[in-house]
Amino acid sequence: MDKMKKSLFAIFGFLLAASAGAQDGSRSFMVLRLPVSSHVAALGGENVSAIEDTPWAGWANPALYSCVSDRSLGIDFMTYADGGSWMGVQFVKAFGDRHTGAVTAQYMNYGSMDETDAAGQVVGSFAPKDIVVGAGYSYLLSDFWAGGAALKGVYSRIADFSAFAFAVDLGLNYYDEERDFSFSAALRNVGAQLKSFDGLTERVPFNLQLGITKGMAHLPVRFSVTLTDLTRWSSDEYFHPEGEKVSFGKKVLNHFVVGMDILPASYLYLSVGYNFRRAYELKAAGSSHMAGFTAGGGLQLKRFKAGISYAKYHVSASSLAFNVAYCL
Repeated sequence: MDKMKKSLFAIFGFLLAASAGAQDGSRSFMVLRLPVSSHVAALGGENVSAIEDTPWAGWANPALYSCVSDRSLGIDFMTYADGGSWMGVQFVKAFGDRHTGAVTAQYMNYGSMDETDAAGQVVGSFAPKDIVVGAGYSYLLSDFWAGGAALKGVYSRIADFSAFAFAVDLGLNYYDEERDFSFSAALRNVGAQLKSFDGLTERVPFNLQLGITKGMAHLPVRFSVTLTDLTRWSSDEYFHPEGEKVSFGKKVLNHFVVGMDILPASYLYLSVGYNFRRAYELKAAGSSHMAGFTAGGGLQLKRFKAGISYAKYHVSASSLAFNVAYCL
């Protein structure tokens, strides 16, 4: 057991070092950063430490598959800008007391767009799309620690052009159920592009995240704080008005995502969250002052799970996310 722990930490450190040194260049396949869980979407859109018995729990941190019941099947659907939609299915299977496996498939439909020639004349239409297929695995290292990994293949198509990439997620989680305390670290989307649209190689959106979720002893409230994009601190990473300088304090704040769950009953949650970077960038693009605000709620029954959330990912529209799951 101790040997496996050391091996997992060593792999985690190696991937972190390799990825941190390869962050130059433009990024593509940003669909990988969208949440699948409506609960995560309601907590600000970035969360790697919230413990829940749902088949989409491991999308952001594969170590959390260890908390999911055997033979859990889930589906998700989210509205996106300009008639687009993000949808998928997940299935989780336990193998013994410590091993858990999962398979996932996601589809992004961006709606119909006009195809034009060099002179700007409309000659037809096309429908861009992204497809993500993956498998995940988690292992209970001890009564408190779990580790996990996931491999995802991403196919993207725009008109007659296509691209393909693969990405690996690696996660660790410490969970003390009695104290209702969870701490996680996740390396997300460590990978490479295998086929490009036009010969220009772009990078998948690597993200190092740390997160804490803590419940209150005498209040039906649970707080989450997530630190995201911890290997990227350059002002060039942010969308901001031309000529505006991003202060050091703003840079630090834009790496925080905060969320809160209110638990009026053991089977019910109401969530709110705030994503500082999303709020900053959407405000800079002309969106409202509620750009970083998220909210939602859901049911967590023994076999049946359901959730809904509100968030804003684009200036042009708000998004609603839905999840439904059943433990077979």
